[in-house]
Amino acid sequence: MKYGLALFGALLANWLLWSGHFNNPFLIGLGVGSCALCLWLTTRMQIVDEEGAPAHLGVVRVVLYALWLVKEIVRANVVAAKIILAPKMPLRRNLIRVPANQASELGRVIFANSITLTPGTVSVRLQDNEVLVHGLALLETKEQISGGMGERVCRLECGSKCATESDDRGGASQSPQDSETRDAT
Repeated sequence: MKYGLALFGALLANWLLWSGHFNNPFLIGLGVGSCALCLWLTTRMQIVDEEGAPAHLGVVRVVLYALWLVKEIVRANVVAAKIILAPKMPLRRNLIRVPANQASELGRVIFANSITLTPGTVSVRLQDNEVLVHGLALLETKEQISGGMGERVCRLECGSKCATESDDRGGASQSPQDSETRDAT
C-alpha cells in the first residue's frame, strides 16, 4: 500500500511540475485521472514494489542527493566543454573498473546511472559489485569515483556508510590487471 501511495504521489508531483497547470480544475482532474490509471496498470502488472516505487529511500535523502547530483552534472559539463573547446582536445579515453559497494541492487543501479548522467562518463556494464566505466578524459581514480559518488548513494540508500569489500555479502575481488586503467583507443 505504501509503495502504491508513494508511486501515485511521485507521478502526480511529476505531472504537476511538468504541466504547470495549477489553476485549471479540469486539467488537474485529467492529470489525477492519468496518474490513477498508471497506478492501476502497474498494480495490475504487479510491479509496484520497493524497486518500482522506492518509498523507503525517503524524500529528504532523495532531494539532497538530486541536488548534489545536479551540481556534479554542471561541474562535469564545464570540464567536458573545456576538453571539447581546447585546440588539441586532450582526450584520454579509457575504461576503469569501479567497485559498487552499495547494499542492494537498486543502490548499484542508482550508482551506475549517476555515473552515466555526468557528462564524459558512461557506465558500460554493471556486473555483481563492479561497474565498468568509459571516460573521455577520466582523471579520477576508481577510489575517487566509488568514494565520492558511491558513498553518497549509500547514504541515499540506507542512511549509513557503504559496506567494505571484506563484507561477507560477496564483495568484488579484483586482480591487479582488473584494477588498472586500460587505454580504449
